[in-house]
This record gives sequence, structure tokens and C-alpha cells, in this order.
Amino acid sequence: MEVFFSQLINGLRVGSVYALIALGYTMVYGIIRLINFAHGDFIMVGGYTLFFTVPLMTAAGMPPWLAVILAIAVCAAVGVGVEKLAYSPVRKKGTKMSTLITAIAMSLFLENLAQALFGANPKQVKTIFNLPNIGNVSGNTILTIVLCVAVMLALQVFVQRTNMGKCMRAVSEDKEAAILMGVNVNRTISITFAIGSGLAAFAALMFVAQYSQVTNTMGSMLGLKAFIAAVLGGIGSIPGAMIGGLVIGMAESLSKAYMGALTGGVITSAFSDAIVFLILIVVLLVKPSGILGKNAGEKV
Repeated sequence: MEVFFSQLINGLRVGSVYALIALGYTMVYGIIRLINFAHGDFIMVGGYTLFFTVPLMTAAGMPPWLAVILAIAVCAAVGVGVEKLAYSPVRKKGTKMSTLITAIAMSLFLENLAQALFGANPKQVKTIFNLPNIGNVSGNTILTIVLCVAVMLALQVFVQRTNMGKCMRAVSEDKEAAILMGVNVNRTISITFAIGSGLAAFAALMFVAQYSQVTNTMGSMLGLKAFIAAVLGGIGSIPGAMIGGLVIGMAESLSKAYMGALTGGVITSAFSDAIVFLILIVVLLVKPSGILGKNAGEKV
């Protein structure tokens, strides 16, 4: 039971990171129906920003975690820049397929640019949080879970209660009608990208606080699993993104702990990634709209 509880907590921690990333996916998809495969690499941008800014904060006598403010600013700028320079022109003149291909191309571009600038070797980030354990649970784990829930609630309130949130929902429902009602669609899309990219910086903070290293490819698998989490929860649904992230995190953690033991070492923990992708296949077969997603007919 102690092992199960430990792995459950680890799953909640990892799942909280996935949920933070999935929230960014679901924000962008909810507005312009774009699966932004470059979103995972915004985490990498945030990670490298923390690598450079955490020592500066420490040297200035400030808490290292304040570096996340600069990381949010950098990630938001990169996210908006990618939307303006790459997605917007293709969205106006191209098709959904060309936009998707552009997103994949931007992901590869950001990864290779980071490798050219910083090299392929992992960069070690200095300690960001030094929190005491509560029982057998680390302070970092509790902070990650609490932050995930707080961000999800704040985002839900923002979308439901603020004027900008109403504009986002209007653009999501009918962009042409929103334009007729005076909504600045381009501004709304840019703000959505800024918020989604800022969430990637939060995810980078919690990931780096736990693993203390950054690589140019760190966002690839994180982004892919977060996308699966968004689909599982119902892409476009903010609570669904959180639920999906937590489910994927717990499935991954528990499969790593018990898969090898149950099969006598025949199946190793490396197969936990296969379990995650299997969950995606099952969800697409059983409930394609996800746990909290709504079935919607395709307009023709």
C-alpha cells in the first residue's frame, strides 16, 4: 500500500505538469481549432529561460522562482510571434492540413534552433524551491499539484467571467458572427496564444524544479503526452484538460511501478509510454470527444 500511495502521488505530480501543458493546447484549439504541436517546445523555451535567469535572481538576492515571470514573458512573446509569423498567414491562405504541417515544422525549427544556440547536452538548472517534506510527500510535489488546480480554476473564471473570456468563447463559437459583433478576432487569438504559452512557462518551472535539467528536446514527449491528456479530457474543455493530465500521469506512474513486477521483468517500465498511447487509442474508439468533451457534428 505504501508503494501504491507513493506512485499515486508521483502520478499526480507528473500529471499536474501534463495538465498545465494540456491547458495551453486546449486554449488554442478551442479558439482556432489548431493543434499547436509547437506548444511542447514553448516549455523548452521556458526551461532555457529559467536556466539563464535563475542564477541572476539568486545573485540579486531574490527568490529563484521569480524567474518564472521572465519565463512567462519570453514564452508569451515566442508564442505570439509564432502565431503572427507562421500560423496567421497560413491560416488565411492555406488549409487545415497546411496549418497542421506548419505547426510540426515550427516545433522542429524551435528544437533545432535551441540545439544550435545552446548545444544538445543537458543544462543543469540550480535549485528553485527548497520546500520541506510533508510526511513522505515532497514539498515540490504538493506545490505542483496545488499550482495546477489554482491555474485551472483561475483560467476557468477568466474564460467564463471576463470580457476577454467572452470574446474567446464568441470566436470559438462563430468567428464571422464575432467580427460582426465588434470582436477583434486577431487580438483575441494573440491573447489566447500568450496565455497558452505562459502556461507552458509554468509547466517548465515545475518540471525543472523536479528534474533540474533542460534539453532542446525536453518538450517533445511532454507535449505529446499533454496532447493525449487534452484529447482524453475533451480537447477544448479546461477542466477536461486537468482531468486528462492527472489520469495520464497516474497511468504512467503506476504502470512503471507494477508492469515489471507483474510480468517478472518481461515487460519493463519503458512500456509505460506504450500504455499512454494505448489509452489514447481506446478513448478515440470508445468516446472520441473525450471525458468532458461534447459531440459536435461537422459543418459541411
